[in-house]
Amino acid sequence: MNISFNVSTSQQVQFVDITSKVQQAVNEAGIDDGLVVVYVPHTTAGVTINENADPSVRRDIIMQMDKIVPEHGGYTHAEGNSPAHIKASMMGSSVTVIVSGGKLNLGTWQGIFFCDFDGPRNRKVWIKTVKG
Repeated sequence: MNISFNVSTSQQVQFVDITSKVQQAVNEAGIDDGLVVVYVPHTTAGVTINENADPSVRRDIIMQMDKIVPEHGGYTHAEGNSPAHIKASMMGSSVTVIVSGGKLNLGTWQGIFFCDFDGPRNRKVWIKTVKG
């Protein structure tokens, strides 16, 4: 089943916890066992799985990505958002999660995050569920 939802960001760089929305998509699809693929169809945004208990982890990831890919790095892309494109490529455009007993098989501290690197914007996330 294909499901999509919107994510709105309020900052240029922002990680939004979408775990509950992904779980809702699994519930709507009626998947007991299988897979769910979370896909972000944007070139300046990505998706990742990481710790959702301590928000400082997200801040640390953003801080280190800014060091690796600085805002002003002599980029040639005319739109001026090359750092966002590079960070999105580093993060990736999809994650796959196993579903068992109707629940996402995430670790105790894990969550699924939409990662915007060129906000604030209204974005879309696509979900594909596969029965196992």
